Amino acid sequence: MNLLMCPVCRQALVLIDKTWQCELKHSYDVAKQGYVNLHVVQHKHSKNPGDTPESVDARRQFLSAGFYQPLQEAVVNILQDLQVDNLLDIGCGEGYYTDAMQKKVMQCIGVDIAKNAVQVAAKLNKAVTWVVGTGATLPVLDHSIDICTSLFSPIPQQEILRVLKSKAYLLVVTPAPQHLYAMREALFDEVKPHDPQKFVEQLQADFELIEQPIVESDFTLDQQQLKNLIAMTPYAYKAKADKRLALEQQQQTTLKASFQIYLFQKK
Repeated sequence: MNLLMCPVCRQALVLIDKTWQCELKHSYDVAKQGYVNLHVVQHKHSKNPGDTPESVDARRQFLSAGFYQPLQEAVVNILQDLQVDNLLDIGCGEGYYTDAMQKKVMQCIGVDIAKNAVQVAAKLNKAVTWVVGTGATLPVLDHSIDICTSLFSPIPQQEILRVLKSKAYLLVVTPAPQHLYAMREALFDEVKPHDPQKFVEQLQADFELIEQPIVESDFTLDQQQLKNLIAMTPYAYKAKADKRLALEQQQQTTLKASFQIYLFQKK
């Protein structure tokens, strides 16, 4: 079943050879890497939106080393229990979580605003429909999706409500209060705990909270692994340069990851 929507006229897209096309003949070619770009120029606010190539590469290296595997496994287990047919991953990035989630559904769409991230993701798993697109206009049809996932990504609430079926699910992952606390202490003069509860408050009018597990893991990083971790987070440009340099000169750094998972159901 084709779930993609033309971002210009909002009609259904059909894949003909290697081109997605709607009834009004708007067409979008599948790139040689295997993704389709549905982020049309009139929806763009900058030439190259989203993560930089450096950030994407750092994230790919860090995640492929398995440091966040406990979170990946927890998300996959929730999907397995839900037994849904299709999934839309909003802000899929370079595809680490999307790749694992695809194996638990019949149809999986990964969308991200950063073309360079989707190009990397498309090499990972050909069974995923990889899309360059924006959360402001999610590139899927109304009431077509069983579960939307947003892992460390924005939550375009009205668009999620539009694309989800009745009683469908939204899975959100965000940092728990103590996530990477020691690293943040080293990078900033003042550390404020993360506030995951704000998402519950944001969504409570439209969604029922089903479960809210926290997943934690401890790990020790060498210098390059730590640099990758910093580079893939907003801390890369928010931290003071002297503090970042001092932290990156440590031979080893031990940290605790703490992830808050929220599973919501559309009311």
